[in-house]
Amino acid sequence: MLRKGMFLADRYEIIEQIGTGGMSDVYKAKCHKLNRYVAIKVMKSEFSEDKTFVSKFRAEAQSVAGFTHPNVVNVYDVGDENGIYYIVMELVEGITLKKYIEKRGKLPFKEAVSIAIQVANGLDAAHKHRIVHRDIKPQNIIISKEGKVKVTDFGIAKVASSSTINSSSTMGSVHYISPEQARGGYSDERSDIYSLGITIFEMLTGTVPFDGDSTVAVAVQHIQDEIPAPSTVAADIPVSIDKIVLKCTQKKPDRRYQSAAELITDLKKSLVMPDEDFVVMAPMYAASGTAASVTADALNAKEVKAEEKDDILSDDDMFIEDDDNEEETENNIEESEEDDDVDIDDESNDKLDLIMKIIGIGIAVIILIVTIFVIVKLVGSTRSSKNDNTETTSSIEETISTEAGKDTVTVPKVEGMTKDDAVKALNEVGLGYKQVIQSSKTVAKDTVISQGTKAGAKVAKNTQIILTISGGEDVVNTTVPSVTGETEDDAREKLEAAGFKVTVDYDYSSTVAEGKVIKASPSGSVAKGTTVTITVSRGKQIQNVTMANLVGMTESDASQWLQNNGLSVYTIYDDSKGEYGKVIACKYSEGTSVPEGTTVTITVSHKQQEASTKATEAPAKPSEATSQPSSDAAQN
Repeated sequence: MLRKGMFLADRYEIIEQIGTGGMSDVYKAKCHKLNRYVAIKVMKSEFSEDKTFVSKFRAEAQSVAGFTHPNVVNVYDVGDENGIYYIVMELVEGITLKKYIEKRGKLPFKEAVSIAIQVANGLDAAHKHRIVHRDIKPQNIIISKEGKVKVTDFGIAKVASSSTINSSSTMGSVHYISPEQARGGYSDERSDIYSLGITIFEMLTGTVPFDGDSTVAVAVQHIQDEIPAPSTVAADIPVSIDKIVLKCTQKKPDRRYQSAAELITDLKKSLVMPDEDFVVMAPMYAASGTAASVTADALNAKEVKAEEKDDILSDDDMFIEDDDNEEETENNIEESEEDDDVDIDDESNDKLDLIMKIIGIGIAVIILIVTIFVIVKLVGSTRSSKNDNTETTSSIEETISTEAGKDTVTVPKVEGMTKDDAVKALNEVGLGYKQVIQSSKTVAKDTVISQGTKAGAKVAKNTQIILTISGGEDVVNTTVPSVTGETEDDAREKLEAAGFKVTVDYDYSSTVAEGKVIKASPSGSVAKGTTVTITVSRGKQIQNVTMANLVGMTESDASQWLQNNGLSVYTIYDDSKGEYGKVIACKYSEGTSVPEGTTVTITVSHKQQEASTKATEAPAKPSEATSQPSSDAAQN
């Protein structure tokens, strides 16, 4: 850990530690060469001996140093000194999107879209430089004090043209991870789009779509489970943003937005026509085509070997949920290969062909019916009204419960209960919960506004019921008006008119006139109704001066001492005694405490006559000396 006052490269002075991560600490520092404040990310000492970590750390800087963008935290410098590896970055004063969501609960639709557009702009710039972030999450998105959104921490970024990610470890935060990352497969720009889709979901709802007791459990959900539409979790979400989130979070990368630019286009369009269903979803695989493929595989099994079948499967097709289908296909192949050893006549072959065709047609019909049913359900859920969201969620949960063959319980009514009572009621019947905080003027804080699954519905035990909890009345922020330099009465009137309460403190000031406001606290944007304290000047504080012994000083020295100590001087001249030009008396004796600004009277000797007499009498002595010889001479 670096200490305050330390220098790196004889240039960067460490001011304070402002953050820490898995493999690095972040410090605020001052660049004395360019006279600006910067952020310095320093690798933790326990990783500095690991060549893999050092390489990854350097790659972070190298991957982003080649481009700049208003929505990306810029990298200024990179270096190492005495085993300390560091990256110098732009210092952004602000708050992470994660903390912003935690503070607000959930964001209004338009605000969430605006933030998403800025993030997508930054990603678009990175992707055009063949850079994939691979760890998009609210913790890595900063909202500056000016409202600018910036993507930071390309800690696991990698140039897209390089080799694929090592599948031995999954990088990034599991709540926002793409299915291909969770499987340890190849990931590209579309992985960032998936993670951004999860981030948008959290901005709109105040929660993530998947949660669990372990990272593995959450990762499996990303691989297997469909992302619910945001409107099923939170109200007032238009259909356009519902579809945008669902398109971003498709399991297969080919079904997502293929670029950040495509996503930006739809996000901007959603601001103009939010209730229009304009998002084009990638088409499902055609039912007829699927049936034909199954039939063909069955009829041509003699010519297709299992290992050849495995070779033509792409990484995108390797989903966990496809294991059963693959096993079935392999069984069909094996059965067909066994049939090669059976000697049958032409008539038997014809019958077998007919049977296989009938089976193929039957399979095709079944698949067609299932596909139509799924499409109808999807379209119906997307276009259903907000009032039907609860019923849709309940229906899904009931279906899951039935298919899984688990024990079911009846969901109790918890709307209107306090959060604690609602959780207790759910736990008593074996249910969990997931909360979403929503501001409310009519429902008391910590009270259940609504429940995601209607009371009386049958769901599986341990199902998490979504509870929308009141966060109380939404706080309205107002900018505190500037009152510095105004009178106390004017300042109070101005602040109260803006909706603030006012208290007054008093303090001395050498620069602000008495009765004028020195400062107001707090300042900036704060909640309406906040108490603002104004500090009013008492004027310049009076200091006491301890007098020196001025008697015996010259007039000029005494005057200078008095002025230097904040005192005024008044001089009286006395020509009756003392040495000319010297202070012979002072109003205040040595050691006396005198208030600053006091006028001190000194008496200065001006014995002009005495000085003049001495001057005229001095030549008389030589005359006497001169006349004496004349008298002697006369006597002689």
